[in-house]
Amino acid sequence: MFVDTHAHLEMLEDVEIVIERALAHGVSRVVAISSNLESSKRTLEIARTFPQVFAAVGVHPHEALSLDKRVMEELEKLLENTKVVAIGETGLDYHYMNSPREVQIASFKNHIELAKRFSLPLVIHVRDAHEDVVSILKEQISEGIKGVIHCFTGDYLTADRYIDMGFYISFSGIITFKNTDKIREAARMIPPEKLLIETDSPYLAPFPFRGKRNEPSYVVYVAEKIAELRGEPLEKVAEETTRNAKELFGFY
Repeated sequence: MFVDTHAHLEMLEDVEIVIERALAHGVSRVVAISSNLESSKRTLEIARTFPQVFAAVGVHPHEALSLDKRVMEELEKLLENTKVVAIGETGLDYHYMNSPREVQIASFKNHIELAKRFSLPLVIHVRDAHEDVVSILKEQISEGIKGVIHCFTGDYLTADRYIDMGFYISFSGIITFKNTDKIREAARMIPPEKLLIETDSPYLAPFPFRGKRNEPSYVVYVAEKIAELRGEPLEKVAEETTRNAKELFGFY
């Protein structure tokens, strides 16, 4: 069995069919990720509808300008639901800069505080911002705070910095693309107890579906590539990543 630890299900019109197809391919759990307050509400509703789906609520760094006091209060209300298993996605994105740097940092720190208060893991987005993310995490996290660096695109040395702080590293369909040697090397070297897989649906469909809409059933292709890179049976990767997902998100 597999777990897709990062999918934006609220962006898909045929969620029921997508979930059925995921189950048919051995994907037993999906963590549905949010980008802003409205998507958090829709994501939680999907999670409440489908037993296999769990929710992460939060505000993406692209949308950090929207995170005001009212939004924070609304997010806190959502966090009281038992189907919410994480906070995010949050983090920093200095590639597109859809929100100013200082606004993104403030939003990220607010999410970290929520993680502390509600004892939930963080789902962290990082693009062109590893130094600041590492620095903020070292300043802000307390013992017991966990999380995942989603859709990891750095090298192993960068991954190791997050692992040293207790974070998991999640790989997407990007590892099936050409010219991703440093990411593949990281996927090969990550300790098995810190490894996760995801789709980031509807984005980043793996080969042979690249350029098409992604969905949770395709997480199997990510697992297959990781098994190939690590020289391990697919069943071993499935077992390890599923166990890690359950430990991080507390699935029942």
